[in-house]
Amino acid sequence: MNTAITQLFNIQYPIVQGGMVWISGWRLASAVSNAGGLGLIGAGSMYPEVLREHIQKCKKATNKPFGVNVPMLYPDIEKIMDILIDEEVKIVFTSAGNPKIWTSFLKQKGVTVVHVVSSVKFAMKAEDAGVDAVVCEGFEAGGHNGREETTTFALIPMVKQQTNIPVIAAGGIATGKGMLAAMVLGADGVQIGSRFAASFESSAHQNFKQSILDVKDGDTQLTLKELAPVRLIKNAFYNQLQSLYEQNASVEELRTYLGRARAKKGMFEGDLENGELEIGQIAGIIDQIASVKDIFEAILADFLEAKALVSRF
Repeated sequence: MNTAITQLFNIQYPIVQGGMVWISGWRLASAVSNAGGLGLIGAGSMYPEVLREHIQKCKKATNKPFGVNVPMLYPDIEKIMDILIDEEVKIVFTSAGNPKIWTSFLKQKGVTVVHVVSSVKFAMKAEDAGVDAVVCEGFEAGGHNGREETTTFALIPMVKQQTNIPVIAAGGIATGKGMLAAMVLGADGVQIGSRFAASFESSAHQNFKQSILDVKDGDTQLTLKELAPVRLIKNAFYNQLQSLYEQNASVEELRTYLGRARAKKGMFEGDLENGELEIGQIAGIIDQIASVKDIFEAILADFLEAKALVSRF
């Protein structure tokens, strides 16, 4: 496949793996890159030296392009950026912050920069900041996303209409049919998270991987908009959170309840009751844990089958 995204990253297929916290380590990133996509290491759950270790291991595991996803709210952001330059990372996805702060610094170092956005307004700001592409993430997505609750398939054409840089669609995409639909609407590629979370190579705990398979329609909810919007599987932690909302809890009370390491507890340590379980709505169609290689083959076969089907109309 030849799109603006395959050209930008020098990859075979316009498929980017989401840089998910506690899930996207070097094993997952290198497997996706080796399969022909763009693997991303999720820096959001890593101490600086842990990130360095993952980058070094990823380099040994693949000779294909890979990148790092960096939430800009990270407390040691300066150390993270120094490590990225130190380790000669060539592709960086930024999120959860103002792209103007780091884009010019990274681009001066020869880094390709992509920013994650949830609205047309932020896509335009990212383009003005000089990013090379944007990820348009609809509110179907797992993990942290926008407060606007704009769906992926509404967001893509609106952003394409207002910007002139490549667009990567994210949120609610786990199949070749979804990939084709996004590209028909104007996306130059797709970013897939939830499907790769349920892979053998992901860093997620087996309990969490199984919980992804158990998710049905309506089992996830976007919440915590007052802090940072996040889509969660409804479990005991989530139910208690909703009780706090019913009691008109303050932002500080919500922050106190959330505490620290809830995502680690749920997704990495496998505590399905007390942990924060982040996953996208599309988990409802994921029914097996598979290797990255098999996931890629299934997505690409589905894409070609769907493309052949629509060409008949």
